[in-house]
Amino acid sequence: MAETDLLLLSSVLGLCTLGTLAILSATRSPESPWGLLSVRLAHLAMGSVLLGGCAALPLQAFRRAARGLYGVSLALLLAVDLAGYERLGAQRWLQLGPLSFQPSELAKLSVILLLADVLARRPTPPRNLWEVAGCGLWVLPALVLVFLQPDFGTTLVFLAVVLGMLFAAGTPLRTLAGLAGIGLAAAPMVWRWLKPYQQKRLLVFLDPSLDPLGAGYHLIQSKIAIGSGQLWGKGLFQGTQNALQFLPMQHTDFVFAVIGEELGFVGTLGVLGLFWVYLIRGLQAAQRAPDAFGRLVGVGIVSTVGFHVLVNVGMTVGVMPVTGIPLPFLSHGGSALLVNLAATGILLHLGRRRSWSGP
Repeated sequence: MAETDLLLLSSVLGLCTLGTLAILSATRSPESPWGLLSVRLAHLAMGSVLLGGCAALPLQAFRRAARGLYGVSLALLLAVDLAGYERLGAQRWLQLGPLSFQPSELAKLSVILLLADVLARRPTPPRNLWEVAGCGLWVLPALVLVFLQPDFGTTLVFLAVVLGMLFAAGTPLRTLAGLAGIGLAAAPMVWRWLKPYQQKRLLVFLDPSLDPLGAGYHLIQSKIAIGSGQLWGKGLFQGTQNALQFLPMQHTDFVFAVIGEELGFVGTLGVLGLFWVYLIRGLQAAQRAPDAFGRLVGVGIVSTVGFHVLVNVGMTVGVMPVTGIPLPFLSHGGSALLVNLAATGILLHLGRRRSWSGP
């Protein structure tokens, strides 16, 4: 009889609940007292169906679908380039009737499934840079298309996921270190390709006073909001930085700052604790997978969520540059929430495998 990992499921429920409260607090106004609550609840309802469906599907179904899903993702990323609409200086979304969709979120999961299939088919793990490059070529089209949108943050997510999955596949550390060295050596070239606003974001990370009313404004206001929350916070729906609109993008990229202001250090510690449970139980689910493909998929999902948390929380407290990476399960955004809940369904499926196959 299959057993569901209730700790993993509970951590996701807790994160989604906190995210819903924070989004409600960030978007409500006298004219719209419920803000984006109905939209958020609709996303959660659809995501719950995806979570349950992915938890019930056999693992081999994901493997058979890996290459097709990756092809669909590439087609959607190309469609964004041709017919997507622009928001906040980037062309990342497709309009599908009344709904908007961000294909790069689906691309994250499809890259994980494809790379897991490619690595699992190899008789030995990639041992040198040439073999790593051979595997990386599969991921390169998606990475380039996302970088050109431009979406530097998601590009970094792809790189982090690839490194995590290569490590889990058994690639030697010296090879991964060589890969990281090549990345650092290519940094000056990448700098030239960045848009001026992306370059300014990196510069104000080193010195926010360079542009306190422009590129540095987000970081400065986020630190003020989190610091003003102190130990217990100002109270739910009582955040002044949030309510008075001093904190920009407070329901998306800076939702962690809303929690810091209204629920204080204790609230932020609770969020990090829930993510800790999610990541640990996710890794344990990956260990229980019946084959290399399942283990690599589990590691890829955990790497994605872990990197998002590291960068998003880091940028809100000023130890990471602002790169536009949302906080999984908490930030407003239907595409990301649906994909993250679907990925959690896969983790729940992996975590149940031992019960099915025995010790």
